[in-house]
Amino acid sequence: MSELDPRDRRAVALQLSREPRAIRAVAHRCGCGLPDVVETSPRLADGTPFPTLYYLTCPRAASLIGTLESSGLMKLMTDRLTEDPDLQEKYDEAARDYISRRDAQGVLVDVPAQGGMPTRVKCLHVLVGHSLAVGEGVNPFGDEALAMLEDWSRKGPCVDPDDPQATPHKKTRS
Repeated sequence: MSELDPRDRRAVALQLSREPRAIRAVAHRCGCGLPDVVETSPRLADGTPFPTLYYLTCPRAASLIGTLESSGLMKLMTDRLTEDPDLQEKYDEAARDYISRRDAQGVLVDVPAQGGMPTRVKCLHVLVGHSLAVGEGVNPFGDEALAMLEDWSRKGPCVDPDDPQATPHKKTRS
């Protein structure tokens, strides 16, 4: 975890094409040095629950993960949970870890871990973000998905936070 400086905040805004909400720190940096995962507060400024603790910000990483999601991988992963009790236990532990880390920032009562944990695989972006932020071994499906991805930093930075002409463009969907 590293402090969020103005350059990081600008990079994240450019990555998301909007101003970031509830970000607290850089949870992981990509090979190019820019944030690719941020840690967020469990509530937005207005008090609305925001349960995604580790938010994947890099558009290249998000696109690669989206390709995995569209391949049907999440259903295959979910099916494995019923067949492999050891895998289910590791996924249960990942969910407990996620909630524990989120609760350390602020408790969200009756809000489960994200990404489908611990009963299914719903969002690989969350699971990969968890693995990147905490490290290999924390989330079995985050680790598996990461192993399937090419290095998204190989083409260099996805945005240039030092370019005074670059501006976050509002997305039509979030």
